Amino acid sequence: MTKALTKVIYKPDHTSTSEYTVIVNPEEFKKWKDGDTSIPLSEVVDSFTVFHSSQGRSGFLGQASQQQLDTDFGTVKNDEIVKEILTKGRDQASDSIGSLSGVSTNLSRGRASLDMKGKGPLNF
Repeated sequence: MTKALTKVIYKPDHTSTSEYTVIVNPEEFKKWKDGDTSIPLSEVVDSFTVFHSSQGRSGFLGQASQQQLDTDFGTVKNDEIVKEILTKGRDQASDSIGSLSGVSTNLSRGRASLDMKGKGPLNF
């Protein structure tokens, strides 16, 4: 059984299709959002990785580049960016990061992709 995820999605501009996503612990996020700021951010988020999609919900979800973060948030400091996403974003429960529910496809034929631009070798 897989653990259910909660994503917090933030659009910096309502006319843009760009979205930023952070994965959070649903229980801790709810407490934090309701005003309990004594909870450390490291317990609220699954990681400080900020994901980006330039095509909204239907687009590819990859790790945001420093240039994208600096352009939309004015900083590249992940803790500040994550805090803004958590404050201004909307939460969405999900079974996975990139939901493939209802899609019948052979993933070995290239349906799934992984963005590892400049992240070094993969160790499985």
